Amino acid sequence: MSKKIAFSIALGGALLAACAARGTGPVGDTGTVTLPNMPDLQITYVLPNHQKGTVSTELPSEGLGAVKDPFWKATLGGYTQQQFSQALGFPPGTKITIKNISASHPHTLNAVGKISGPPAVFPKNPKLSLSPSGGKFGKNYASGVISPGKSVTVVLGKAGNYLIGCAFHYAFGMQDVFVVAPNATPGPQATKPAQ
Repeated sequence: MSKKIAFSIALGGALLAACAARGTGPVGDTGTVTLPNMPDLQITYVLPNHQKGTVSTELPSEGLGAVKDPFWKATLGGYTQQQFSQALGFPPGTKITIKNISASHPHTLNAVGKISGPPAVFPKNPKLSLSPSGGKFGKNYASGVISPGKSVTVVLGKAGNYLIGCAFHYAFGMQDVFVVAPNATPGPQATKPAQ
């Protein structure tokens, strides 16, 4: 057996072991494993679509789709913590990375307003800044322009329910809800849009 095949089998086994341990131990979405019989070789992994603390953004029509969220009574699109568009949810104080996964369009993540709860009613023509606001995410947050493939990092501030949108593509359905609260979790995902 060639070294390349042996390495591939060992790598696959290590990653399967890491995946299998997700529900039973401290192994999480990222980590480092040592390959069997190769103590000097370690593999660092990040499981796909499980990057804790990452928000991906792109036009719903590019691949994230849009979801009619029954809780928020609104159509949400353009932002996800997983694979397809969904309401976002993180605890206060979380450091998140906002990554533009579009191949060709710049995007932003702007706080449009703060609401007490459903329904999420998005204003028709909010003034959304292309300049970064700086500071923690909150009521007047603006990420600034995030070019394709680039990202920005921000710490989440005060708890609350925020309406968010993209300054470039708000009218194209890049509108979402961002819940900052203890034990907050993302909402249901959209289905993959038709190509």
